[in-house]
Amino acid sequence: MLRTVAGFDRLGEENAFTVLARAAELSAQGRDVINLGIGQPDFRTPEHVVEAAVQALRDGHHGYTETTGILPLRETVAGYLAARTGVTIPADRVMIVPGGKVTMFAAIMMFGEPGAEILYPDPGFPIYRSMIEFTGARPVPVPIRESNDFAFSAEELLSLITPATRLVILNSPANPTAGVTPRPEVNRLVAGLLEHPNVAVLSDEIYDRIIYGGAEHVSLLGYPEIRNRLILLNGWSKTYAMTGWRLGWSVWPTTLVERFRKFAVNGWSCVNAAAQYAGIAALEGPQDAVDTMVSEFDSRRQVTVDLLNRLPGVSCVAPRGAFYAFPNIAETGWAAKSLASALLERAGVALIGGPDFGTLGEGYLRVSYANSEDNIRKALARVGDFLAEARPR
Repeated sequence: MLRTVAGFDRLGEENAFTVLARAAELSAQGRDVINLGIGQPDFRTPEHVVEAAVQALRDGHHGYTETTGILPLRETVAGYLAARTGVTIPADRVMIVPGGKVTMFAAIMMFGEPGAEILYPDPGFPIYRSMIEFTGARPVPVPIRESNDFAFSAEELLSLITPATRLVILNSPANPTAGVTPRPEVNRLVAGLLEHPNVAVLSDEIYDRIIYGGAEHVSLLGYPEIRNRLILLNGWSKTYAMTGWRLGWSVWPTTLVERFRKFAVNGWSCVNAAAQYAGIAALEGPQDAVDTMVSEFDSRRQVTVDLLNRLPGVSCVAPRGAFYAFPNIAETGWAAKSLASALLERAGVALIGGPDFGTLGEGYLRVSYANSEDNIRKALARVGDFLAEARPR
């Protein structure tokens, strides 16, 4: 038997893709499956963005680019951030990457090692914990509670920092809970982090444009007192319906830029050239497609929450960001993963069990409303029929 490095045995995975694969298998067998599990917009990439990529290919942009991304795109990202946050960032601190996970992986690899601790949200995006464990560092969950409207508690997070803490991972708007942490709580966190100057911060802001009901996205980039240890993660996937383009950006402290560049050289050389020109078009071009998408998500959000709250044993707070609902199913008597599995196999509805996002996800499901309103209504009607007829197990 081949011997491999032990760290690979510690890698977890993102179960949404496992559910997606099983849903596809059932569909191939002729089953009618409605997928409310996968976390990607069901909209087309805006046409002017697609055309920019096509034109780039016609113009001969077929080769390698700078590892950190073409300068016009990095300058465009810097300008976009300045317009949205009021913060001027030099283009040489902007890194163009093949999707958001790369930034997570690089940051966690830089700070994770045996004996180190890394704080991450629970429930939270499952790759955070997977990558932390891969490095040998100790993952320290930061509880994300329904009672706090799924925002993080600065006081609770700060209480978990020890001398071994190297990195804190934040995510707002959040996956899977759809919580948006309000500015006063972010202010309290930043003030508390001043007592821990050796702790770096990774702020995952990939859903920053998808917010509702007067919620405010607060970028950590707006806090100069921690900017020298802040890694900002963002990109095009969610905002511009570009998940398959594998195009993201990150902003790094000056002291880490060269380390990240070398990581990139070793890992992927550069991002697809044509996709980078599409990224410029997305940020500089008309934003009406984004506004339309978010408005449609908002309508679906209201329908989804209303229907979930009508289901027996289910309650759901209104999501404030992203395109997920995180209903509490504790009163149904079902364990979350068992219910998610049964709904897929017996009712033809793909959802994700809360424990796939952390220990504190038990008692919840993640429902993606990145699907048509008609499909959402059909799917949740099936869930209601199932809960009315099936015994918990």
